[in-house]
Amino acid sequence: MPVPEDQPASAAAPPAVHPTVPEAVHRRRWVILSVLMFSLLIVVLDNSILNVAVKTVAAPAPTGLGATQSELEWAINAYTLVFAGLLFTSGLLGDRIGRKKALLFGLVVFGTGSALAALADAPGELIAYRALMGFGGAFVMPATLAVLMNVFERDEQPRAIGIWAGSVGLGIAIGPVTGGLLLEHFWWGSIFLVNVPVVAVALIAMVLLVPDSRDPNPGRLDPLGVVLSVVGLVLLVYGIIRGGELADFTDPTSLWPLLGGLAVLTGFVLHELRTDHPAIDMALFRKPPFSGAVAAISLVFFALMGVTFMSAFYLQSLRGYSALQAGLLVLPLAVAQMLFAPRARLAVARFGARAVCTAGMLLIAACLASFAFYDASTPVWVLELVLFVQGVGMAHVMPPVTVSVMQSLPRARAGSGSAISNTFRQVGGALGVAVLGSVLSTAYRGGIEDRLGAVPEGAARDAAGESIEGTLAAAERLGPAGRELLPSAYDAFLGAMHVTALVSTAVALAGTVVVAAALPARRPLGHGGPVPHAPHGKGPGRGDAREAPVRQ
Repeated sequence: MPVPEDQPASAAAPPAVHPTVPEAVHRRRWVILSVLMFSLLIVVLDNSILNVAVKTVAAPAPTGLGATQSELEWAINAYTLVFAGLLFTSGLLGDRIGRKKALLFGLVVFGTGSALAALADAPGELIAYRALMGFGGAFVMPATLAVLMNVFERDEQPRAIGIWAGSVGLGIAIGPVTGGLLLEHFWWGSIFLVNVPVVAVALIAMVLLVPDSRDPNPGRLDPLGVVLSVVGLVLLVYGIIRGGELADFTDPTSLWPLLGGLAVLTGFVLHELRTDHPAIDMALFRKPPFSGAVAAISLVFFALMGVTFMSAFYLQSLRGYSALQAGLLVLPLAVAQMLFAPRARLAVARFGARAVCTAGMLLIAACLASFAFYDASTPVWVLELVLFVQGVGMAHVMPPVTVSVMQSLPRARAGSGSAISNTFRQVGGALGVAVLGSVLSTAYRGGIEDRLGAVPEGAARDAAGESIEGTLAAAERLGPAGRELLPSAYDAFLGAMHVTALVSTAVALAGTVVVAAALPARRPLGHGGPVPHAPHGKGPGRGDAREAPVRQ
């Protein structure tokens, strides 16, 4: 239709949609994503790399540090405890001071902790330096996702988050492989020292390529909310870890921290609901897509970390594979996530988030259920196929639910959104190892304790009944008389693994119900197109439009 002569041409034309990300940043967004993935990979990888070195670290000096079982557990758990406890706070700080600054700070602390851990002379030092690494990692992980949300426009965020999620899966899977390769050629400290040059490269790339960004109007600080979140999360995760160690969540050393953590977190929620400057808007959890997404994240990682823990014993203690071989056998899980996670957005665009995530959760549940049918002679190719299919399922769950969480918040609060997502992921994973580990231990003890007559009563018999590793060690000490214990140990472990597999399957099915009920049926997540620029911080695009990267 022609424009009337008395009306300016601009009145008839629709207003232009301006990108919220400066063109200079937008042009190098994929390079920035590769830098973020590189930084994230070393942090995620270090969650699992120590698992393959526990026997070496337990050996007497100079081979290892002579660490006890309890010291080994805390060398692993100190990282998880500090990491999970500080994730939420570090995300909030990144929004206030700048995500690039949070990333640089976290990488420096992580690299320093890695160097110190590699040179530790005693188990206590190793535990302390692992906690320092967790402190640094807590600033890195949420900041990577927050930066990603600020350098990509809304329509490209699902693809970028899919690649980001694939790197998380890769880090979890290649940790044991990397650790096994290093231990075959170098001393135990090499699994930490290798982080130092990687951190140095990441720091240089970060300074040169990654723009800074922050919430330009963060409002008043909520110190009470921050303190309550840290104390509550630390107590909760400690109680989970302690209960998993003891295989008894009713023990006072586990029960009281658990109850205390839940009480403090309840106080945190009540405080956030009442204060006029909350650290996190609790109204978000009233939205089914948001609350369903964070619940799905927790349940997926509950099942994943639990089955990873269980499969390590199955492959090494029962099937006789080395740590390196066992790590290589888990690689199909990572390969599937790398291949399919970046493409999950295409399935969501066609079928909707609800259908895709529900199908993904059902795949995960089916794969976990298959562990209930494994025995000592199950072909390895069957395990490889199941792990690959499980990776496909995860690749079609994690990116869409992460998009749902992140796009529920404005860009200015991307750090806190990332922190929520990662906190639920970390707590879910810790619960998976603790709860499913407890189920495995309890079921194993029930299956083996009547067959330990050859083992002397007292501490030796108690230790032999704790795990298949304990029984195998007792059998080795008994010499020829201990050989009769081996078939009993294998049978008891398989029975315990089958029970644990069914429990993990039930958890995955619960996640299926959650995503089927909470996620949108047909509206594809993350395909709303770029958010229009709204001048002066008004209009529906307010959160995105009012934030711009901070120039260096």
